[in-house]
Amino acid sequence: MKPKVLITKRLYPEAIQHLRQFTEIEYNNAEEGFTAEELLKRLADKQGVVSQLTDKFTAEVMDKLPNLKVISNVAVGFDNIDIPGATKRRTLVTNTPEVLTETTADFTFALLMATARRVVEGDAFLRSGQYQEWQIDLLCGYDIHHRTLGLIGLGRIGKAVARRARGFEMIVLYHDAVRLPREVERGLGLEFAPLDTLLAESDFISLHVPLLPETHHLIGAPQLAKMKRTAILINTSRGPVVNEEALARALASGRIAGAGLDVYEHEPTVHTGLLDLKNAVLQPHIASASIDTRTRMCVMAADNMVAALNGRRPPNLVNVELWPQA
Repeated sequence: MKPKVLITKRLYPEAIQHLRQFTEIEYNNAEEGFTAEELLKRLADKQGVVSQLTDKFTAEVMDKLPNLKVISNVAVGFDNIDIPGATKRRTLVTNTPEVLTETTADFTFALLMATARRVVEGDAFLRSGQYQEWQIDLLCGYDIHHRTLGLIGLGRIGKAVARRARGFEMIVLYHDAVRLPREVERGLGLEFAPLDTLLAESDFISLHVPLLPETHHLIGAPQLAKMKRTAILINTSRGPVVNEEALARALASGRIAGAGLDVYEHEPTVHTGLLDLKNAVLQPHIASASIDTRTRMCVMAADNMVAALNGRRPPNLVNVELWPQA
């Protein structure tokens, strides 16, 4: 008998085809996920779940799912899952790392450029019929080339952004909990800096840290006050890394020049103070949203699930301490 798996939301068809070969699936082919009560009901007889960031697996939820062996998250992040709780219950958790690194780095630069050069404003200006003639100061923004980029967090995506910055001949500062080896710094053209120095000297600041207790509100009013008035903040990491209320005030007052955001503190809700600001470019969590990348993410999640339910070590196991004892 094939193990039973719940797929909580729509996936790309390649992943569904793969899972059907090895598991008995219940597939919610819809954009909307389940309520917490419905999720528990549908998982009662399942050994695995292919989840997305909107599915919350707290310790209390997992306590009610004694048959659940695997949570395969279609994302790099897994802050929707209580990892210590899963580990305690010997439930394997997997994610989809690396596959979206380059795509997210591309989008980080897209946000940076759109914000600096006022692309969204320009589009709205033209479509509304306001463009009548060329003007010397029409929608002037900020240069990117030869400016200073500050990267907070130098994991896979941070390094990929640093590589792109070299094409613009930018000065790149970085801050991370663990400093890179000097030869890696030289190879990427990076300079390590204390956080306060990075905040004060950077023209653009891009966030690439995981959401942890120590990174919650990493950027708030005190940090924004240290930034240049011409600085632009980019966030493609996790929303709660930024205090949105403080950011909205800083943008409205001209404390900083702009922000490009793909993630939000209380997603999908966006702080109302940001919505009417022309100097905020706001996107609906789509940094990894290319067809190729999202397909690979779904297939990777399916691979993780199939491996785990067949007694093999999943390729992308989060709670590695469970293997091979699990």
